[in-house]
Amino acid sequence: MRKIFFAIMAIAAIVFTSCGGADRAHQLKVLNWADYMDEGVKEGFEQWYFEQTGEKVQVVYETFDINETALTKIEVGREDYDVFCPSEYIIERMLKKGLILPIQKDLIPDSIYYFDNISPFVTAKFQQMAPTPDVQVSDYTVGYMWGTTGFIYNPQHVNAEDLQSWSAILDPKFENRILMKDAFRDVYSVLVLYAYADQIEQGLENRDELVRNITPERVAAVKEILLQAKKQICGWEVDFGKEEMTKGKAWLNLSWSGDAQFAIDEAAEMNVVLDYIVPQEGSNVWFDGWVIPKYAKNVKAATYFIDYLCRADNALANMDEIGYVSCVGGENAAEEMLAGQNNAEEWPETVDASYFFGEDPIEVDGQWLDPHALHLNPVYYADKSTIDRCALMHDAGDAQEMLLEMWNEIKLAR
Repeated sequence: MRKIFFAIMAIAAIVFTSCGGADRAHQLKVLNWADYMDEGVKEGFEQWYFEQTGEKVQVVYETFDINETALTKIEVGREDYDVFCPSEYIIERMLKKGLILPIQKDLIPDSIYYFDNISPFVTAKFQQMAPTPDVQVSDYTVGYMWGTTGFIYNPQHVNAEDLQSWSAILDPKFENRILMKDAFRDVYSVLVLYAYADQIEQGLENRDELVRNITPERVAAVKEILLQAKKQICGWEVDFGKEEMTKGKAWLNLSWSGDAQFAIDEAAEMNVVLDYIVPQEGSNVWFDGWVIPKYAKNVKAATYFIDYLCRADNALANMDEIGYVSCVGGENAAEEMLAGQNNAEEWPETVDASYFFGEDPIEVDGQWLDPHALHLNPVYYADKSTIDRCALMHDAGDAQEMLLEMWNEIKLAR
């Protein structure tokens, strides 16, 4: 989740039972992002698990705000969380370090097997995290939520035509009106595509390779762009961007699609219109997913929990509550997911979501829908033409220090 990416760590435990002296065979320890699950879905798991297994389990639910801090609790502290929801680059890092257990999907009976509800699009993207070609990433992790990176903007001050390129951050008419997400990986991953747009157009570079392989030359190119953009940037925000946008203090906010939808909804309650756009050079497509960490004590309950979250009704409830888009959309779940979202009155323009729901027509409420032309929220489901220009963000590895150094120099520059 990207909502509060660099906030100060706050492990705010919502504990349904005490940790001390607990019988771990009947306790499930969950570590998830703050505000990233519907309360009803969370609270319904204990009863559902009892109905399926005849066994009682008590959920200890803790939240985190920083990927790296949560990972340290597992890697260094050997904390025995049973199920954890990190972002894609942390999943990739955990795979490299052998910190994830395989998901024992054969524990789940066919009658309640929901793992296949994940969109094949997500599974294919996750496979790009494989540390070696022989590793099947879907054996270790299951997608939860996903989205893109783009601009939240106020149409009262900014035309969509001005935002077709990431070069908008260089436009002097936006001086002191742009908020930049304080997330160096995400910002680098989109601006490197802008920096090498001509080479991409000529076929000399490709987006996936540009985002995956971080070099001093590429970091220098992004640094130069950000230095030129400094006059336009009025702040480096963690979670206050939506408020500043609603008040009109900022006109643009480089942000994630989930935050964009949250901001759009909040602004609408104040009769303020905001919108979201992904520039033409391309962007990153990001994911959060569930894993069972190496030191888990209740693998069975963890496996059931992940499967339970793949159920279409739970996926829709989570989407409605948190404003992010679920990875659920496979063949067995497409009808139910679309019945809850496809709405021509609310979304008169269509999007090509065939990449997510598949190529074949889908029967929903007695009508056959063409996945190439669905009436869906375009913030949630970007058109295929946009997705085709997006690349997956990866673990920076040894290049992380180089990125951090660049980021700090940019923020301190005058």
